[in-house]
Amino acid sequence: MLRETNRREFLKTSAITGLLFLAGDLLHSYPLAHGAANIPEAEKITITIIIDNYHETTRPSYKIANRYTGGYLYAEHGLSCHIELVVNVRTNSFLFDFGPTLSGISRNMDGLKIDFEKLEALGLSHGDGDHWGALVELLKSRREKIPKGIPFYVGEETFAERFTRRPDGISKIPQLKKEDIEGLGFVKVVEIKDPTSIASGAYLTGRIEQVTDYEKGLPVALIKRGDTLEHDNFIGEQAVVLNLKGKGLVVLSGCAHVGIVNTVKHAQRITGVGKVHAIMGGFNLKGAKEEIIQRTVADIKTMAPDYIMPMHCTGFEAIVAFAKAMPDQFILNTAGTKYIFIS
Repeated sequence: MLRETNRREFLKTSAITGLLFLAGDLLHSYPLAHGAANIPEAEKITITIIIDNYHETTRPSYKIANRYTGGYLYAEHGLSCHIELVVNVRTNSFLFDFGPTLSGISRNMDGLKIDFEKLEALGLSHGDGDHWGALVELLKSRREKIPKGIPFYVGEETFAERFTRRPDGISKIPQLKKEDIEGLGFVKVVEIKDPTSIASGAYLTGRIEQVTDYEKGLPVALIKRGDTLEHDNFIGEQAVVLNLKGKGLVVLSGCAHVGIVNTVKHAQRITGVGKVHAIMGGFNLKGAKEEIIQRTVADIKTMAPDYIMPMHCTGFEAIVAFAKAMPDQFILNTAGTKYIFIS
C-alpha cells in the first residue's frame, strides 16, 4: 500500500514538473516550479546515523540528539543513515547511503537494531565508495529480511567510472556496477533525474541547481563520459528532503559536492517550503579555503535553521566554524546518534 502511494506521489510530481524538465541539461537553465514536490508533512521524523567519521561513547544526549549507550560502534570515513517517518499516523522507513565496509555497517546496524523487514526503499546519494562500499555484501547478508522487489533509488551517473587526480597521476576509484545490484534478484534499480518520492513524506532532490558562485565541487574529481575524462560535477548527487509538520524542512545530504547551500535552496524551491528546521549530513568542506567556509557558514546562518549537524566530509575546520557561528543550533554528530524530530 505504501509503495503504491509512493508511486502515485511520484507520478503526480512527474506530471507537474515534466514540462520544466524537458531534458536533463535544462535544469540549470530554467527555474524549478515553486512547490512542485507536494511533500506531505510528517508528525515525527527519526534519523539514525549508522556510520559517520566520528564516534564517542561518553558524549551525552543533547536536545534532539539521543546518543547510543549500548557499547562501541565503528566510526569510518563514510556515511549511512536510517530514516523513519510517521505521516498520517503511518510509519515507513528507508536507508540512505551504506558506508564503506561490511564489518563496520553490520556491527553498527546490529547494535542499533535496524529493522530491515520494514524498509520501504534504499537510496544512494552518489557513486563514491565511502557511501556504497558495503552495499552489495550487506544486501547479500540480509537478503532474507529485506522485502523482495525493494526499490534502490540513484541519480544520474551513479554507475559511471570515476577517477581522482593525485600528485603522482590519475587514479581510478572503485566503481559501483548496476549489474551487481540487479544480479541479486530482489532489488529494483530506479534511476532518477527529477525530484522523486521514495517513501511517504520523503523526497530525493533530483538534479540540484547550482545558484551560488563559490560552491565549485571537487577540482580533483574526474568522470568518464564517452571516451573522455571530464571534471565530475556530480550532476546526479541526491539529498533527502523531509517536511516536519509546523516546523519546516529537514535536509540530509550525503556529501553535497554541488554545495550544501545549493542543496538547501533547491529543497526550498521544489517544495515551496521556506522554513528550514534542520540541515545535516556531509557538507564537502574538508580542505576548503577559509573564505569558502565562511561564505558557506554565513549563507546557512541566513537560512536560520533550528538545528545544524555537519557530518562526514564537512572537515574539522568547517565543523568548528559552524559551532562558533551557530552555537545554539549546532549539534556535534557521532555515529550511533538518533535524531528525533517531533512536530
